[in-house]
Amino acid sequence: MDWSTGLLGFAAGVLIAAVTAPVGVSGAVFLLPVQLSVLGVPSPAVTPTNLLFNVVAGPGALLRYRRYGVLRGPLTRLLIAGTLPGVVLGAAVRVFAVPGPAVFRLLVAVLLLPLGSWLCVRTLRPAGTTTPKGTTPPKPPPAPSPRTITALALAVGTVGGVYGIGGGSILGPLLVGRGMPVAQVAPAALASTFLTSVAGAGTYGLLALTGGEDIAPHWLLGLACGLGGLLGGNLGARLQPRLPETFARLLLGALATGVGALYAAQALT
Repeated sequence: MDWSTGLLGFAAGVLIAAVTAPVGVSGAVFLLPVQLSVLGVPSPAVTPTNLLFNVVAGPGALLRYRRYGVLRGPLTRLLIAGTLPGVVLGAAVRVFAVPGPAVFRLLVAVLLLPLGSWLCVRTLRPAGTTTPKGTTPPKPPPAPSPRTITALALAVGTVGGVYGIGGGSILGPLLVGRGMPVAQVAPAALASTFLTSVAGAGTYGLLALTGGEDIAPHWLLGLACGLGGLLGGNLGARLQPRLPETFARLLLGALATGVGALYAAQALT
């Protein structure tokens, strides 16, 4: 890695984390297409490099949540119990089953297009705002059972291992959509993302010993992007109180939808 690539990776980490941190979603979701299209990281090495970004960029928020005493709840343990084995399985699937860039881009599109659309729709039309006058507002959906949470975490962790995002950025909106409070979900999802990223990056490192090419993470680039994420995440957290929530969620949904549409077009053509 030359100095210009490292500097570009650092700048990408700063900008992406500054935009995504105010809405509580890992910037790795948007760093991956930058690695593929701008930084030239080959597939499948792009996935463990993305996980390395999460490892380096994540501790800032986790230390703050630890200071608040909200990291030791049962939800954190349930998510980690599912996502840790899931990310190991996803890493194996990523290396041995879907190494081609075309298939990988289609997977990115399938993941990001519905997620981005869902964020936009839920922001523009929040649940319960269309209740007719004189009728009782619908009750929020019941919180999922512990078994359901662990099963969902296993599935999302597997996808996260393939995609290189740790899984927490998918679990967060899914659990909040099921009626769980954001204050409870956010620290648990971030802790899950961090630990599964550590496990996922380590799994890719072990798989690289099998002799496959471009399996190990690009360590220097991942560190450069992660250091940028540390700085950008801190900046985003400071900007969050001044940023309207509606605007932030719409921006995030638009980014996810745009990236998903771009990779869908590239994969299909």
